[in-house]
Amino acid sequence: MRIGILGSGLMGGKLGTIFARAGHEVVFSYARSAQKLVRLARAARAGARAGSPHDAAQKADALLLAVHWSRVDDVLSQAGDLAGKVVVSCSLPMNADDTALAVAHTSSGAEELYAAKRKANRPSLVYCGDDRTAKKVAVRLIRDVGFEPLDAGPLRIARYTEPFALLVPRLAYETKGGPQVAYRFERYKKSGR
Repeated sequence: MRIGILGSGLMGGKLGTIFARAGHEVVFSYARSAQKLVRLARAARAGARAGSPHDAAQKADALLLAVHWSRVDDVLSQAGDLAGKVVVSCSLPMNADDTALAVAHTSSGAEELYAAKRKANRPSLVYCGDDRTAKKVAVRLIRDVGFEPLDAGPLRIARYTEPFALLVPRLAYETKGGPQVAYRFERYKKSGR
């Protein structure tokens, strides 16, 4: 699969590298320096290269949007027409100083953008959306990075998943134990009572 990475910071850089090492063709884009993009592509090895957001988007089967909410309009305008493209976002709609969600409860960042067996030791990653084809792509990418996908339903459910996502960095960086933290949802069988 050809995957365009729109935003090459911590999330875009790491996920793009994992996608490339899983055998996908990856184009890293949108960084403060072209040298950073080249370094990311080189470190990711085969199947990765550096390019502009337009390069990353035009021939992509899927796009990973991984920029701060304040940069979304800029990167999308550089990417060009994304009609018919699958866009997977890990960009939480945070305000400028990252103290609160800029969009929440009555909408979500995902809505604003518009655009099987479980393995017991794999952490969960919830996803939602209204397009079945796009959701299939998201499931594949989620599995490729080592998570168990959990379909939370239609796109409007992002109103709840985005505030929940704030819990993970809180646990990772503001409590004891460090950043090696993930979550997993399990369904328990009903007791025979």
